[in-house]
Amino acid sequence: MRTRLLPALALAAALLALPTGCGRADDPPAGAAPPAGAVPAEPEPEATEAAPSAAPPDACALVSRADAERLAGTPVQEAVPVRESCTYTAPVTGPTAQVEVYVGDGAKKYLDIERDLGHEVRPLAGVGDEAHLTAEAFFIRKGAVWVAVRLMRLNDPQENREPLRSLARTVAGRM
Repeated sequence: MRTRLLPALALAAALLALPTGCGRADDPPAGAAPPAGAVPAEPEPEATEAAPSAAPPDACALVSRADAERLAGTPVQEAVPVRESCTYTAPVTGPTAQVEVYVGDGAKKYLDIERDLGHEVRPLAGVGDEAHLTAEAFFIRKGAVWVAVRLMRLNDPQENREPLRSLARTVAGRM
């Protein structure tokens, strides 16, 4: 029994003598003081959070109630803001009309959907960094910010093209 015990004790002693942990042999143990005359290591740069991007513009400030009334061709009720959107609706007693304003990723997604559906999307020159016009909406990009304005009316969409173009220029100036 003694002959079997000696190799096991020798193996245990060897394992205890080996350095522990995942550090290199020349790394001092955690919390140990640096050797005399050693140059302190440069501190590792701390991870910094990315600066929050500027808040997106207020959708209701980009299209006022008066703007919405001109675009819709009828009086509209007070704005209903929800997150990065703003909606103006005509009174139930008047002609059917609604103006919707979207700011941010939702505006860009709306443009992508229009294209995916095969709707006619025309470039709108001289407005923002990029702008497009459809039969019922316009889309503007200025910097990294997208804005979409949609008009819903029960009329010939051709009647809405010039009012949409005009409001697009106004909105781009406010962005």
